[in-house]
Amino acid sequence: MIVEHGVLDVRPGQEEAYEAALAEALPFISSSPGFHSLRIVRGIESPSRYVLFVEWESVEAHTKGFRESPAYERWRELTHPFYEPAPQVEHFNLVASE
Repeated sequence: MIVEHGVLDVRPGQEEAYEAALAEALPFISSSPGFHSLRIVRGIESPSRYVLFVEWESVEAHTKGFRESPAYERWRELTHPFYEPAPQVEHFNLVASE
């Protein structure tokens, strides 16, 4: 299993609308093959900043399975208009956990 991590900067003043769009978008990612879990947390000191953590079966489940699907297009239509700048995501392997 791998973790997709992204810092999502939402245009200030758009947080409530973003969270509503995100709620609508969640089924599009969670129904994707290879998806395990998703967490998005919101900054306290920087309330327009969110951090995304998605657990996938593999990098390919994200990059090929989800990103090349119609579900991703809908996810992107709903969430990406709020980002400034566009988010950059990376994939990580778990090293330690408690």
